[in-house]
Amino acid sequence: MALCALWAMPAQAQPTPVSAAPSTAAPSDAAAAASAPRQFTLANGMTLLVQPDRRAPTAVQMLWVRVGSVDEVDGTSGVAHVLEHMMFKGTKDIKPGEFSRRVAALGGQENAFTTRDYTGYYQQIPVASLEQVMKLESDRFANNQWSDDEFKREIEVVKEERRLRTEDQPRALLGEQQNAAVFTASPYHRPVVGWMSDLDAMTPDDARAFFRHWYVPANAAVVVVGDVDVAQVRALAEKYYGSIPARAVPARKPRTEPAQRGIRRIEFKAPAEQAYVSLAFRIPQLESIDAADSDVWALEVLSAVLDGYTGARLDRALTQGPDRVADSAGAYSGLAGRGPQLFMLVGVPAHGKSAEAVEAALRAQVARVAKEGVSEAELARVKTQWVASQTYKRDSVMAQARELGSNWVQGLPLDTSARIVAKLQTVTPAQVQAVAAKYFGDDQLTVATLRPLPLEARPRGRGFAAPQGELR
Repeated sequence: MALCALWAMPAQAQPTPVSAAPSTAAPSDAAAAASAPRQFTLANGMTLLVQPDRRAPTAVQMLWVRVGSVDEVDGTSGVAHVLEHMMFKGTKDIKPGEFSRRVAALGGQENAFTTRDYTGYYQQIPVASLEQVMKLESDRFANNQWSDDEFKREIEVVKEERRLRTEDQPRALLGEQQNAAVFTASPYHRPVVGWMSDLDAMTPDDARAFFRHWYVPANAAVVVVGDVDVAQVRALAEKYYGSIPARAVPARKPRTEPAQRGIRRIEFKAPAEQAYVSLAFRIPQLESIDAADSDVWALEVLSAVLDGYTGARLDRALTQGPDRVADSAGAYSGLAGRGPQLFMLVGVPAHGKSAEAVEAALRAQVARVAKEGVSEAELARVKTQWVASQTYKRDSVMAQARELGSNWVQGLPLDTSARIVAKLQTVTPAQVQAVAAKYFGDDQLTVATLRPLPLEARPRGRGFAAPQGELR
């Protein structure tokens, strides 16, 4: 789970464009070299990534824009996600909703996603339809436009999405409050979906301005994976994307998170069946794939030792046996991002057990690693799983496209995932023990606890009729 998560996570650096990614295949391995991903830079600065996969007559096109909620300013939180919705509302030649109808008529499926660090759009289609979707996607990237009335309808859809996914979900609200407490200078303190008051006040021109500011060719990459010819894809990209006028990528100012100087606690009350506790520890982020001595690799291994497989340490110690303290427990280590990273420990108390007991039990497992270390057998197990995951992901063209796109967003080499696995395989028990002792003190910790209220205290239905539109 941890490795899959890092493939989808962005980072700070913007890559230096190259005409083609260097191949790591041996000269004698002609088959591997032929299917290696290739990277190009179009005349206007847009990046093109192509990965041939001949196993089925299908293809995925993804458009990645290096912009997310981290690029917003106070007062317009959520605008990156709102704009993602508006990108489906037409151009001068395409009516609202027609983009999706055309992709469906081609036998494809499509959608989009917004995160803290990037926005992505994708279509999975029969390979014969690739040129049509490249034409459609390039048109909306260059010429997205819509009426004020269309915006007014769609902003209500986004508000309902916030209600469904955040305001009606106690743990989601708790996580939102925890992020706001953990991060002060970093834009990560704002939710991706936006604060409701900002959504209420958002105007059509807020979204239009964000589009003009960030949707420029040099801030975007097109990823194509599937049964394709590299030269043909490059020609199509030059035809449809390369003609978009070049513009400078806006300068980004650093927003460095100050050091934390003491434990922080959030108490959150909401109607819920069970309590929940979340511990967030500040940890370093990946700065370079070649950082051989970085603690990030050992922290990644530590998270897998704690919660990387069924029956891992947290599962055995907290959720099994007659004296178990938790119904569930988990761990996750952030690796790369355009903002600071966290190591998370979470748990749901078992019946009759308190959130405090779960918090203590979670921290005790990390303290045990710091004191006693981990075995070679534990490390061998999680390392074997990582190698297997590298193999299994090749079965999905969508997974391959997401990996290439996320690596580009992070400014990392195209073969980053394989290189990360190689780095993780070198981690020793002593390194895991050292990071367990180094990063889990009170001064790096923010604890968020959900205190359940009776379910009958849940607010009655709002009588809200879902607006026309699509929850993305």
